[in-house]
Amino acid sequence: MIEYALRQFRMGKPVLIYDFDDREGETDIAIPAIAVTPKDVAMMRIEGGGLICVAIHPIAAEKLGLPFMHDVLRIASEKMPELVKVSDARDIKYDSRSSFSLWVNHRNTFTGITDRDRALTIRRIGEVVDYVMLNGKRFDFGSEFRSPGHVALLRAADGLVYNRVGQTELSVALAEMAGIAPAVAICEMLDAESGKALSKKKAKEYAEEKGIPFVEGKEIVKCYKEFKEVRMNIFE
Repeated sequence: MIEYALRQFRMGKPVLIYDFDDREGETDIAIPAIAVTPKDVAMMRIEGGGLICVAIHPIAAEKLGLPFMHDVLRIASEKMPELVKVSDARDIKYDSRSSFSLWVNHRNTFTGITDRDRALTIRRIGEVVDYVMLNGKRFDFGSEFRSPGHVALLRAADGLVYNRVGQTELSVALAEMAGIAPAVAICEMLDAESGKALSKKKAKEYAEEKGIPFVEGKEIVKCYKEFKEVRMNIFE
């Protein structure tokens, strides 16, 4: 299934990623950011229903100057003490911290929330990440994007799945293995009937019905570590 998922990613098509039973226990729709269209955004918000975010490789995030939001709040709390308690995330039950960075709109959008506007923002983020990763150069992120906005950016952990195994790292690892720009639009799949995350069983049924590959976090972690070992051996 992982090879099928990689082929789909290379073609800019969606993949469903399930993290772990003992983590969030959620399935995300994942689409390479550089290929996202307004129809993709509509599909994610209607058939996914969760928050539409863009997960970004840590190297690209560094070159774009994208901070973790908890760091922004920590520094801001020096001037605004009421933010201290708000930024305390020690009660997150499935992880030790959040991957959230900035929320942005592309400067060529209108309100930023429409399918067309969000697709423009997401796609351009993918193109910018592709540029900085291929050229090793920094990019003036503020020249094209403003914050606050309607697209949440997620900064993947250094080392990706070696250090954290959230949907952020899993999706970026999949993109890296596929050899495409490591920026991925992700959206949780929710269940209107239960009011909870869509069950793994229902997510698999959806994947089969739509012909979309369904991969689990453990598959991605295993394959990514093998992928990195092979690359290390090649360059030694």
